[in-house]
Amino acid sequence: MSLSPRMEFRQTQSLVMTPQLMQAIKLLQLSNLDLVAYVEAELERNPLLERQSEPEAAPADAAGGEMADRDGGEEPRAGDGEMRAADWMEDRLETSRSAIEDRLDTGLENVFPDDAGRDSVPAGPGGDGGGYAEWSGGGSGGRDDDSYNLEAFVSSETTLADHLERQLTLAVSDPVARLIGHHLIDLIDDAGYLTADVESIAEKLGALTPTIEGVLEVIHTFDPPGIGARSLAECLAIQLRERNRYDPAMAALLQHLDLLAKRDFNQLRRICGVDEEDLAEMVAEIRRLNPKPGLSFGTGVVQPIVPDVFVRPAQDGSWFIELNSDTLPRVLVNQAYYSRVSKTTRNDREKAFLTDCMQTATWLTRSLDQRARTILKVATEIVRQQDGFLTLGVQHLRPLNLRMVADAIGMHESTVSRVTSNKYMATPRGIFEMKYFFSSSISSSDGGEAHSAESVRFRIKQMIDAESPSDVLSDDTLVQRLREAGIDIARRTVAKYREAMRIPSSVQRRREKQAALGGN
Repeated sequence: MSLSPRMEFRQTQSLVMTPQLMQAIKLLQLSNLDLVAYVEAELERNPLLERQSEPEAAPADAAGGEMADRDGGEEPRAGDGEMRAADWMEDRLETSRSAIEDRLDTGLENVFPDDAGRDSVPAGPGGDGGGYAEWSGGGSGGRDDDSYNLEAFVSSETTLADHLERQLTLAVSDPVARLIGHHLIDLIDDAGYLTADVESIAEKLGALTPTIEGVLEVIHTFDPPGIGARSLAECLAIQLRERNRYDPAMAALLQHLDLLAKRDFNQLRRICGVDEEDLAEMVAEIRRLNPKPGLSFGTGVVQPIVPDVFVRPAQDGSWFIELNSDTLPRVLVNQAYYSRVSKTTRNDREKAFLTDCMQTATWLTRSLDQRARTILKVATEIVRQQDGFLTLGVQHLRPLNLRMVADAIGMHESTVSRVTSNKYMATPRGIFEMKYFFSSSISSSDGGEAHSAESVRFRIKQMIDAESPSDVLSDDTLVQRLREAGIDIARRTVAKYREAMRIPSSVQRRREKQAALGGN
């Protein structure tokens, strides 16, 4: 066997993840807001991209004539030795300065048309009154300008931190205590609770723990009541002191809020030393308090859900599916601008940049079109599979997984997963995330069609909502009734679904219903 070097030709197939392919995959899983932001960044970076909604640019000759009339000169062309790019830019700059000065002079005459008023104008930095003219003339801030916006002078919304800072300025005069108060206010979250313990704050600031406690007690007196608390019990206690309703019985109740959550009123009566009527009044007093006082100053911007797909019933009984055009950025490749600029390239670097911009712009337009087609194809298959849900309700939601949709439309499961991420569908029954329609299956006890896990959860909630105080359904009873309805399900699965829906156990529900009857 010879070990000498030699040359061989081999033909193989492999998938290469090019940057364009990786970006195309990334576009599939972007939400509509992220996609708009990505396209906006590309529009700023790539000069060959333009929005489709924008009016078409004027012809090159006409645009050049208008530019020459406005600026008093023509744009330099390649090979023009009489005027370089720097001279052309300097000429445009001088023309712009002249235009600005003329505009300022015009604004000054509009404000003071008579000589007496013009003489009374306060002099600006240059001594000619230009500074005042710029404020009052045809600029964006002038009162006679059509763009004058009164809402720009409206004060911003007061935040929780601002509200507390103002009270701290009035309540605390000592500089050290005020510094500690500022630090404590910074550690209060949106709900109004202090997010750090006093010992760590004292160690960080190099102060004594009693000093921190003293400043915190002052903050506890601020509005809204309950602010700066370190626990729910302390928050409720501060509000009860504000109402002069904090007594030993109420203090005992606040120390056992876990029993109140479990509706264990018998043990609470023994701990607090009150009768049933007094305990009912104490519980009603607790319910009137605000467990999250800081949320009244919430300034977080809530982004509404914008659906990517609309599903409407058609006249023939089928479903009409269309993409939401408002969420689809429309961009075009400016071929005319590319052909004009490509003739003025002077070196390989400019040619490479222009070629890269052209390839990127072409790829982006194709990727956006392919993304829209893929979303529509996946949404159409989901609607076909879940026709019973759209027609009859959540009880008829079918089991569905990614493989079923991928096999039906001839795509990979990962592609379907990316398409359904962060995408929403507007149906006659509401707006749902596309992943909502994918649900695991629960086998049927009679050998029939499997049931969707979401529809089983809905059945469990329906039965619990319809139960009476004298006949509260246990998990075993729920399993028995579901099996009678043809659903083969285990008890631990029923308990898991019930806890996921934050429904208490049968013992806690019985206590709650009996307490409601006793209160009535």
